[in-house]
Amino acid sequence: MILRSLLFVPADSEKKLAKAKTSPADALILDLEDSVAAANRPAARKLAAAYVKSESGKGPALFVRVNPVETADCAADLEAIVGAAPAGLVVPKPDSPGVLIEFDRMIAAHEARHGLPRGGIKVLPVASETPAAVLNLMHYVNPPPRLVALTWGAEDLAASLGAAANRDENGAFLFTYKVVRSLALIAAKAAGVQAIETLHADFRDEKGLQRAARAAQREGFTGMLAIHPAQVEVINAAFTPSTDDVEHAKKVVAAFANGAGVASLDGKMLDQPHLKQAEHILALAAQIAGR
Repeated sequence: MILRSLLFVPADSEKKLAKAKTSPADALILDLEDSVAAANRPAARKLAAAYVKSESGKGPALFVRVNPVETADCAADLEAIVGAAPAGLVVPKPDSPGVLIEFDRMIAAHEARHGLPRGGIKVLPVASETPAAVLNLMHYVNPPPRLVALTWGAEDLAASLGAAANRDENGAFLFTYKVVRSLALIAAKAAGVQAIETLHADFRDEKGLQRAARAAQREGFTGMLAIHPAQVEVINAAFTPSTDDVEHAKKVVAAFANGAGVASLDGKMLDQPHLKQAEHILALAAQIAGR
């Protein structure tokens, strides 16, 4: 599953849901949590379930962000949503991978009731929103069931820490959040799943978004969250290998065609990590082109 761009859509807005049908995002996240007032959640659940049933397979992969696992709202979310068979569920504020093991059992009970195969619905946790969650990122080295990707967030973590801000006067993350970001990236790679960069909150700041998305791609993230439709094209471009990237990768692979452990290209020495990186670029480009 390619997850370069994941666009949040409030599940209680029929207008925004309809507009999202034409989005070039790789995935939509129909939100039942932060962007939906508690009083609107029953109606939002019905809209989300109907949308998933009618739109699955027609465009972006459809995820639903449920409420925190231990809440009654989450139980109601699963009751309404699982039968529609979304591609995945985004899980906010899990304190550890152990929470997702329990969540797997909860989903499985609904899958069985609806005649769905166990494990078909994947899980994407926002894995850094509480202090305990940050300390438990190391445990994703033993990934919980259904894990398809891992993302992180700074807003709820800042609130949990009692912080006045999570960014400096220039808009860069403060040290604590840079550390958490790096740990989340490493945790995703240790689990063998995609690492998704957090959102860029200022949707009018296209240049800032470009910088953030390109920096994330260089560091190893494979995609990024979006909170506005206008952000999707910028994010897709940042996480799609360019023509120059692909051509260079082909040259690197060709340089190793004789089976040597090292090679040279344009006067520079290459070794196995360069080959692996080139093969990854070509595989990703082929996967995107073949969609």
